[in-house]
Amino acid sequence: MIAIKYFGALVERTRCRGEKIDFSDLPLSKLLSELEMKYQLGQFPFSVAVNQKIIDKVNNQILKNNDIVALLPPFVGA
Repeated sequence: MIAIKYFGALVERTRCRGEKIDFSDLPLSKLLSELEMKYQLGQFPFSVAVNQKIIDKVNNQILKNNDIVALLPPFVGA
């Protein structure tokens, strides 16, 4: 199982703070493609973190059981 967490405007778009999918050994790019089809996220800028490490969205990292994928909007800091 892979956990997906949404933040900021993505919570409003998906209408949830997170979800779990019953897959493992799934390429990150495939997951993002599936989420795009489900929620049309392309209009929202976001970064991706896997297990609390920011990675490139085009990364073909293979997601494993118990991985946590976070979709993070741009942060504004002082």
